[in-house]
Amino acid sequence: MTLIMGAVGYDPKAVTIWEGFRRYFQQQSFSFDYVLYSNYERQVEALFDGTIHVAWNSPLAWVRSRRLARARGSAVRAIAMRDTDCGVTSVIAVRADSLIQSPADLRGKSVSVGALDSPQATLIPLSHLYNKGLTPKVHFGVHRHDLFVGKHGDHLGGERQAAETLMAGKADAACMIDSNYHLFLADGTLQPGSTRILTRTSSYDHCNMTAGRDAPRDLIERFRKLLLEMSYQDPEVRPLFDLEGLKAWKDGREDGYEALEAAVDLLGLYDQAGNITCTEYTY
Repeated sequence: MTLIMGAVGYDPKAVTIWEGFRRYFQQQSFSFDYVLYSNYERQVEALFDGTIHVAWNSPLAWVRSRRLARARGSAVRAIAMRDTDCGVTSVIAVRADSLIQSPADLRGKSVSVGALDSPQATLIPLSHLYNKGLTPKVHFGVHRHDLFVGKHGDHLGGERQAAETLMAGKADAACMIDSNYHLFLADGTLQPGSTRILTRTSSYDHCNMTAGRDAPRDLIERFRKLLLEMSYQDPEVRPLFDLEGLKAWKDGREDGYEALEAAVDLLGLYDQAGNITCTEYTY
């Protein structure tokens, strides 16, 4: 039997990555294929209608999958994740010469974020500010960059635009995942010394391989085992890992999504049954 995995084509390199994984699995005598989706919402639905066995899910897709499953009296499992998906944080940056010294100083200011559906550059940072006593669009303005909506921020576009808006003086602060903040410093999007981190979110987990309850257990376990056995030292594996941004696959865990769950409820993206409830969300 062939295991079918779903992934979102957020970048042309997705084809290169999963073609490489397919060749690797074939060499391990494991029949594997993949389906690329234009957005995560379609992928989540495909996991539930049986089109795919596992989904390479964004954290937001994981939240929706779990809510849909619970509403149907079912369950999903996070079977694997990248080492780089564990315990990440987002930051809210301001210009180095800004008078803003604490989150409270953002009252009456403008905060630049990524796309509406970006966990790392919109949902979690805005929820973080809410927990600091600041309600989005009430106590501060939100300057959103809705690039590639439906792909859950799995690209640099929205975050880079948020950073550029900060640099151009069109916003007082900008939200992004910590790793992209440092990338933007390295590539010149943010000039070195021109910004500083105002506040940092609590840690949370990012993407995971999600398996549905009805997926063949032996097939899923073989897939999970092969992922965990892949080595960065393998010259065939290393370029694929570099493209996908990891050094090793880890066991999936399900307790690092509380902050995103709270953010989804605060900003009204999904209801508890996994239905899309945000009227602005078009993908």
